[in-house]
Amino acid sequence: MKEPFAILAHALGVVTSFLGPLVIYYLKKDESKYVADHAKESLNFQITIFIGYVIAMFLKIVLIGFILPWLLSVVNLVLIIVAAIKASENKLYRYPFNLRIVK
Repeated sequence: MKEPFAILAHALGVVTSFLGPLVIYYLKKDESKYVADHAKESLNFQITIFIGYVIAMFLKIVLIGFILPWLLSVVNLVLIIVAAIKASENKLYRYPFNLRIVK
């Protein structure tokens, strides 16, 4: 059975950063472990990306930070697409680099 909220937890990261996965996690954590796992993974990834953007802001002082936000955006989009596809196939996707903040 496909869970649209699992796919949505990843896809919302494109437009809402960590807020979309956070809302889905809190709404569905007691109803579906599968959706909760996807939302938690997406939430942790979006927090990791957000931290990357904050670091990039500070690195703009040494000029390397001007490239980093573009790189983070591309990586974010590509990995979200991969995760959403895996969720649509009823597979749990683990992002290749991710701070496991929400357990």
